Amino acid sequence: MIFMGMWFVWKEVVVFFEWELFNMLGSMVTLSIVFDKVGVLFSLLVLLISSCVFMFSSSYMSEELYLSRFSMLVLLFVISMCLLIFIPNMISLLIGWDGLGLVSFLLVIYYQSFYSLSAGLLTVMINRVGDVMLLLSIGWCVNQGHWFALSYYSFGYDSWVCLAVLVAGMTKSAQIPFSSWLPAAMAAPTPVSALVHSSTLVTAGIFLIVRFYNFLSEFDWFLPLTLLIGVSTMFMAGLGANVEMDLKKVIALSTLSQLGVMMASVGVGLVNLALFHLFTHALFKALLFLCAGNFIHLGGHYQDMRYFGQMSLITPLTSSCMNVANLALCGFPFMAGFYSKDAIMESYTSDLFNWFMWGIFFISAGLTASYSLRMSYNSMWGNWNGGGYSSKGDDDVMMTYPMMVLLFGAIVAGASFSWGVFSFETTIVFPVLVKVIIFFLVFGGFWLGYILSSGVIYENEGLSSNKKYDEEGYKGIMLWGVVKMWYLVDLNAQPGLMFTMNIGKNVLKSVDFGWAEVIGGQGV
Repeated sequence: MIFMGMWFVWKEVVVFFEWELFNMLGSMVTLSIVFDKVGVLFSLLVLLISSCVFMFSSSYMSEELYLSRFSMLVLLFVISMCLLIFIPNMISLLIGWDGLGLVSFLLVIYYQSFYSLSAGLLTVMINRVGDVMLLLSIGWCVNQGHWFALSYYSFGYDSWVCLAVLVAGMTKSAQIPFSSWLPAAMAAPTPVSALVHSSTLVTAGIFLIVRFYNFLSEFDWFLPLTLLIGVSTMFMAGLGANVEMDLKKVIALSTLSQLGVMMASVGVGLVNLALFHLFTHALFKALLFLCAGNFIHLGGHYQDMRYFGQMSLITPLTSSCMNVANLALCGFPFMAGFYSKDAIMESYTSDLFNWFMWGIFFISAGLTASYSLRMSYNSMWGNWNGGGYSSKGDDDVMMTYPMMVLLFGAIVAGASFSWGVFSFETTIVFPVLVKVIIFFLVFGGFWLGYILSSGVIYENEGLSSNKKYDEEGYKGIMLWGVVKMWYLVDLNAQPGLMFTMNIGKNVLKSVDFGWAEVIGGQGV
């Protein structure tokens, strides 16, 4: 697969296969498969990360009674992702798209509890919105007689198809206002989060929009709307990650922030850079999840960061891997994230569209440094407040070897992709003031992260950052709306339920206890 990817990259080859399944009313239903450098490289990353996750799971879930069932679900997920990558046909693409939604639901509810079930239902119901949008776009595409995603042209319902595809991509990639399902999906096992919620499922929406970009960009409203959605998601996720205490949810919100970076890149026309960041982000974010899984595994299965502390002394190798992943996430020079993220920031600054969007974009980049330092400080260098740790440390080879493989990718992948795949020959020159502003924003993010992690703010409210979770005290520290992701959790889960319950209440009050008592006999 590696040599195949190298051949597609060097030769710029696109191989297309198409089989006609049947013909109905002048519209052919075909199975199409396209191999190009983007699809082959993306599938290579998916297979690499999935192999690391399988190896990690063999030790992490060694006491699981139905480990073979878990492995089959993960394998089905990988197959569905590969189908989504290689199929550009709208109808055939639904096989991979619905497969991702169904298998991800089964993986989220794998630990059978009420919390897992509620998280799984929230995940699957929001993703069903995207499924409906794709079905609507297929219905509208009947007007032009085919469903091939790479060769659309203008017809009567083209703007509606564009909107439907955009909404479908937003639901899968958890963009505002469909963001609440991603932190909730952390109820899944940690190896699932490393594969599903870092590099595959959540990036499927971005990948779909990139596939359709030549068609979608024909509409004047598409790019500004995509930019607004991406920047808003970045800012919301960055604020939420700085006040969240659940380790896996902090990483999930950081994933959401980077998905906002990719969506904003598409919104300013930087499609290749969005793909570049998608590839590099997949590697270091999977590494981050595996490191968090090792912390949770050794620390008594606690996920609250305030239970951790001094993990750098117990697991120095895992702590080093997490620090490297966080540096790559922040765009530290010569790490994987630096080559993609810095190129996006420089290109966006050179082609400035809106000063307000630019400011929010760079403030959100500073928040990335803040929650990364906060996560590292609380889990590795803070005070220890939990129970006993496992004595294994970094001795388990089946858990450390996958992390070392992804560590290598988190260091060299950015330079490799920059030189060999996404070669950018444009040189961007900025005044010194612009570079200084960017530096101070990042430095300010690190300073904010230190303040949030060291307990300076918390002590004034009577709650230390190293104490156990206290919801009432926590409400007094930060706006509760920031913790609840701008109330998206309540908006996505409660209105529909309360609306139907109020209807039932009014019917009961008006009919059963009202007209039925007046017209019918008493007590009927």
